[in-house]
Parts: sequence; C-alpha cells; structure tokens
Amino acid sequence: MTQRAAPSRTMTAEHGASRTAKPAEAGASDGRPAAGRRRAGAVSDLGALDGHLGYFIRRLQIWVFQDFIRTLAPLEISPAQFSVLSVIEANEGLSQAELGNTLAIERARLVRLLNRLQKRGLIERLPSTADGRRHALRLTPTGQATLKQAIALADQHEAGLLAKLGEPRYRALMDGLREV
Repeated sequence: MTQRAAPSRTMTAEHGASRTAKPAEAGASDGRPAAGRRRAGAVSDLGALDGHLGYFIRRLQIWVFQDFIRTLAPLEISPAQFSVLSVIEANEGLSQAELGNTLAIERARLVRLLNRLQKRGLIERLPSTADGRRHALRLTPTGQATLKQAIALADQHEAGLLAKLGEPRYRALMDGLREV
C-alpha cells in the first residue's frame, strides 16, 4: 500500500473557503501543472481520466489558484475577494445581487465575503438611489488602494503564467475560455 503525504489546506477560488487538496493536485516547482508530470508516489496511467477535459481543466485551475493565493497573500486578499473588489471597482453602485450573479457566488457566501471586506474598510454598502431595498456597492479609498496593489500582484502572476505556458498556449486558453 502506497503512503500518501498529508493533505494541504488551500483556498477555493470561487468562495475563498478552505478545503483539503490532495498532494497530487499541487503545482510543480518547475512551473508545470501537476497533470503534466509524474510525482513521486503517483501512477503514470490515469485510466479514463486521461480522456476527460474537465479533469485537466480542474488540475490547471488548482495549479493556477495555488499560485494566485500565494501571490495575493501579502495583502491578505483571497482570489474571491480580488474578484469582488475588481467587479465593484469596474461597476460602482452595482447591487449585491448583480455582483453575485456576475461572479456566480451563492448569496449567503457573498454576504459573508462582503461583511469581511466591509469590516476591513475596503467597501461600502450604500442605500441605492434606484431601489431603497437594495445596497449600492463601492470601494472605499482604502479599498481602491488595496485593489491597486492587488492588480499589480495579479499582473505579476499573469506574467508568470504567460512565461510558464508560452504565449501561444496562453492566448489559446484565454481565447477559448472566453468563448465558453
């Protein structure tokens, strides 16, 4: 029986909640996705998985987000928080419902995420001028400054992905996934 390393804790991209990741899902130190190389203690035959696009997309997503989490760590911002701050900045005054629909974040999770951002002084919830039953979201000056720093880090992360994947693969992935 093969022994496995202890699972590591990671943040999920969509919700920022921690989950347990299997060691085989972790990214390679040489920059290649885990799916593209053999790990010590791993088997080389994936069976039916080798023909499933979803499996490789998930492996790539894990690899990319683990790197993104490390990149944003100095700001104590999760990928989900970065997404929320980015969309609010681009659409000042949008409602919580519009934000949740745009990012496909469940209402209860979005409320908790917004509460954390508001507690940190990064966003404000203001009464909407269009509908008194909803809140209009906007970044505070601190939120704008934090997002500016996060965007600089995200740009470094993207430059690293471009370097690791190569421009043709990077562009093909971006173009193909934008169309889905």
